[in-house]
Amino acid sequence: MKINPSQRLESLDILRGLDLFLLVFLQPILMSIGQIWDNQAYHALLNQFEHEAWEGFRLWDLIMPLFLFMTGITIPFSLDKKIGNDSPEVYRHIVRRFLILWIIGMVVQGNLLAFDWHVFRLYSNTLQAIATGYLIISIAYLHLDFKKLIGLGLTLLIIYSIPMSTWGGYEPNYNFAIYLDKMFLQNFMDGVSWQGDEWVFSENYQYTWIWSSLTFAVTVLMGCLTGKVIKDGKDKDPNGTTIKLIIAAVLCIVVSLIWQFQQPIIKKLWTGSMTLFSGGICMLLMAIFYYIIDVKHVAKPFRWLKVYGMNSIVAYGLAEVINFKSVVHSFTFGIEEHFPELEHLILTVGNYSIVLGILILMYKKSVFVKI
Repeated sequence: MKINPSQRLESLDILRGLDLFLLVFLQPILMSIGQIWDNQAYHALLNQFEHEAWEGFRLWDLIMPLFLFMTGITIPFSLDKKIGNDSPEVYRHIVRRFLILWIIGMVVQGNLLAFDWHVFRLYSNTLQAIATGYLIISIAYLHLDFKKLIGLGLTLLIIYSIPMSTWGGYEPNYNFAIYLDKMFLQNFMDGVSWQGDEWVFSENYQYTWIWSSLTFAVTVLMGCLTGKVIKDGKDKDPNGTTIKLIIAAVLCIVVSLIWQFQQPIIKKLWTGSMTLFSGGICMLLMAIFYYIIDVKHVAKPFRWLKVYGMNSIVAYGLAEVINFKSVVHSFTFGIEEHFPELEHLILTVGNYSIVLGILILMYKKSVFVKI
């Protein structure tokens, strides 16, 4: 659909654009270069563009939390005028957005379009985590004030932590969250395959979704509270707003680093310590971007990222669902024959360049897809 972007928080569009640029352009190209360039220092750098195997945190582990966090930032900007309005339309809007995100997530990673129940996955994607967190926090935001929202976040962290700390601990294949997924999702969870006449759970799949929804919601809530602070303070005291966010971010990071000795930082489980650690980094990034772009108005060097940021769902969907490599191959097969070692790199660069080209065209035509 074609819409006219309203008064937007430009720093948010740019930060979202950076997140998408890393995901659907830079990382896959860097990885392709790594397949043909055997350089120790370069491969050490590439480690930061892969997920941590279990306990710990790398740069790439920030991509998904940043998605959830930025979804939360938009909540005050879209719902403040609706607070106190018990019209069913408000809830229809929230539920509609939840369902659209959930269905797109099933298309991207849940094999919805395969029309084969053997590979059908119900809850397995970043967009579905966003949808869940958005649904919980949007409804809470309509009914709770700032302090009660903080209380909600602490309550969710405590509820999440009790069974995780007392039932099996934090082992990769033996913890409360993975047990819950296997119990309720069963053959509709990721990491399950049909072998012979039975379903077999892979020991290598360790991501959790149902119980982790509690901490997904906390990540969205941290973004929501950040958005509220920015919205209320951007016209009154933008410098003070930046300082408040930086202090809150540092506090979250410090608490998480202390908490990790009891509850490790594990992204695949979305532990409470990981939630505060990643959320604190997201808050710090938002504070920096907000100060540079919206307070100091130094935006020009970064505006190209809005090509990704203002059509983030399109960027994600195109990159994850549609493979443009066959199109690229039809134009470059002659080069590939002479330089076979470069084939994967050529196809990868071409694939994501086509995605970028589509986004540029949409941006120039002011076509922005909004859910």
